[in-house]
Amino acid sequence: MTPTPLYDDNAAAYKARAQFESHLGAELVRSLAGNPSRLAMVDRSGPKRRPIRSGTLLAIASLLAEEFKKIPERRVGIVLPPGVGGSLANCALTLVDKIPVNLNFTAGKAAIESCIEQSGIKTIISADIMKEKLPEFPWSGAFVDIGTLVKNFGKRRILSRIALVHLSSPERLIKKWNVPTQGGDREASLLFTSGSSGEPKGVPLSHRNILGNIQQIVEFKLFIEGESALGCLPLFHSFGFTVTLWLPLIGQFLVITTPSPFDLSRNIQAIREENINILIGAPTFLRPYIKRAEPHSIPSVRCVVSGAEKTPAGFGELWESHFGNHYLEGYGLTETTPVMGVNLPPRDGLVFGQWNRRGSIGRLLPGQAIRIVDPDTGEDLGYDQQGLLHVKGVNVFNGYLDNPKETAEVLKDGWLNTGDLARLDKDHFLYIDGRLSRFSKIGGEKVPHGTIESAILKVLGMKEGDTEKPLFVVAGRRDKVKGESLVLLSTIDIDMHHLRDCLHKEQGLPNLWAPRVLKRIDAVPLLASGKFDLRAIQKLAAED
Repeated sequence: MTPTPLYDDNAAAYKARAQFESHLGAELVRSLAGNPSRLAMVDRSGPKRRPIRSGTLLAIASLLAEEFKKIPERRVGIVLPPGVGGSLANCALTLVDKIPVNLNFTAGKAAIESCIEQSGIKTIISADIMKEKLPEFPWSGAFVDIGTLVKNFGKRRILSRIALVHLSSPERLIKKWNVPTQGGDREASLLFTSGSSGEPKGVPLSHRNILGNIQQIVEFKLFIEGESALGCLPLFHSFGFTVTLWLPLIGQFLVITTPSPFDLSRNIQAIREENINILIGAPTFLRPYIKRAEPHSIPSVRCVVSGAEKTPAGFGELWESHFGNHYLEGYGLTETTPVMGVNLPPRDGLVFGQWNRRGSIGRLLPGQAIRIVDPDTGEDLGYDQQGLLHVKGVNVFNGYLDNPKETAEVLKDGWLNTGDLARLDKDHFLYIDGRLSRFSKIGGEKVPHGTIESAILKVLGMKEGDTEKPLFVVAGRRDKVKGESLVLLSTIDIDMHHLRDCLHKEQGLPNLWAPRVLKRIDAVPLLASGKFDLRAIQKLAAED
């Protein structure tokens, strides 16, 4: 039986647009060379502020491309934080039709080695300072220091190349440098899932995926011409890779880069000194701002766009009351390049509530179709019914790297099973109720871990944002009688008898939903993305 979309915004026609047959490298040249004097980036990673214009960025990237063309392998590793170096490495590889693989250098050694082996990487582009900072990283094969390469070009050669960019048309440069113009469904980049619940999986993103998602975001008008955004998300994270690397370069808006979302002092200084308008991050990265920055102390910020994890209840309101700007929740996955939907702020022509609804992830970006599916029967559900979210569109990847089994489990006839429980209201606002993996099934009933955690916070007289990192997490483990039982992994002492009583009497939760076991831990396991490390959490919960 043919699946019936609950919502379809001409997904097939959008995906088939001729513009998405292009190559990311060709579109990069058209954007940067088409406006070479535009300020493209300000790098705040070092002691000195480093502004770089579009023409200069393209000129140096083209020189690097000539060097990277000599690398025999198609896939090349990159170990660099956000900034000029990371941008140049990705751009230069793309110009010569190689595939950048931004490696998660914060992951464990075994996970990194798995990513390197899976992708067949023999060469890693990085910097000597990164090698010093990451002694445990498995530095094997050829090592390329991007700073040394750029220094060796010499000032005269760089200035000559900048002049060429300013004096030539984009099409002439594409032809002169032999930049590919046909990309389409060919692999443009390889990212790896964070491995929250298993071995890291390679997610090849095509030129169509990346160009499509950029166009979707541009058409959605989240960003206003002339605005600037803070780019501090890691390049190995799909949110940082697409939204704060490629979107600014091709969509032509200014990005101010800092090395890490956790470097609060540097980030706040950059926001104030550069008058940044948009913050992009996840609740885990944003929570410390409330502790470290005074109320209304970042007046240039118009909105914060939050994704990568579900926003805890009340956090958006807390942010808005503290800083006086708009908190906009969005949603996406590595497998969707990543952005699927986001709330929009009120502005000219937009009525408040028309494009922004608290608790939702907003409306879907154009060119997507979704289904809400019963997790047990596979039956298509209707509006306001909770089920598994399936999506189809130009931004949906084509399958995991060399992993047909995993691909078949999540992808069928172009429909991606996101693994998230969701519901769509009749105004087409999408609500994400949580990962299916963050639910336990006890006595035949699905028990949501996130709902329990929110209730526990209330019992403790706390709210989201009171602490920079989570104090506890709920997990499930096998139970011979009920199939699963709940465990509260906590960094603080809690009277479980009192807690269970309050969860039932004060918060109205069923007794079945109250954890019976408390296990003290030093810290709640988190990934570099700020999400819960589900694999580590499950391991802790399973231990006696």
